[in-house]
Amino acid sequence: MRLWRDHRTLHLWRFLARLGRQELSILISVLLVASTIWAFVTLANEMSEGETHAFDRAVLLAMRTPGNPAAPWGPRWLTEVVRDYTALGSVGILTFMTIAVVGFLLLQGKTRLTVMVVMTVGGGILLSTILKRGFDRPRPDLVPHGVLVHTASFPSGHAMLSAVVYLTLGALLARAQRQRRLKVYILALAVALTVLVGLSRIYLGVHWPTDVLAGWIAGAAWALLAWCVAVWLQLRGELEHSDNTP
Repeated sequence: MRLWRDHRTLHLWRFLARLGRQELSILISVLLVASTIWAFVTLANEMSEGETHAFDRAVLLAMRTPGNPAAPWGPRWLTEVVRDYTALGSVGILTFMTIAVVGFLLLQGKTRLTVMVVMTVGGGILLSTILKRGFDRPRPDLVPHGVLVHTASFPSGHAMLSAVVYLTLGALLARAQRQRRLKVYILALAVALTVLVGLSRIYLGVHWPTDVLAGWIAGAAWALLAWCVAVWLQLRGELEHSDNTP
């Protein structure tokens, strides 16, 4: 039995060694996509059964002044700053940023990559709308809303779309850098923006924490899936490279 396991392990290592760096990255990303989808389904199921209510309530109230749920925690200026952060995940801002990147790619003559970016962002918006209408979860009524909202709550559209746009654009920009520290810096900024937008939605009382968590998961899964498709098409020569390699 031990000999059989050692043989299987050796076979696996040989298989991974034959894979190029790009192919191995795609394989790992596909596994991550599958994991995030499983996490989203699990979270959605627990939310639908009401098992997350205690957690949602505790976290939402933790961001409120003790004894006064109507008042967010912290000074008044913090609420204004948080509103600025939440605007970074609005459809208007994300659309503007996407158009700016699309214009840049078109000026570089990367038409197919431009189409890929538009399809990724557009598909993310469509998926977010479908999920919201499918689950149709009411907005939190535990505290007053800090900004105007008019759609369903689960998953958070701001959290999901900020993950789709910032992670996708961050990955494209990171691939254009040769220094590892610059790649890490750019991706860290993309993640930080996504996290700030999501936390702002909870702080302003317009989303339950699990709405935001689900938005992050779904958005990351969509961005990862788009990245896998882009790299696969580039390997086949059907998509321009987003980096500066020849």
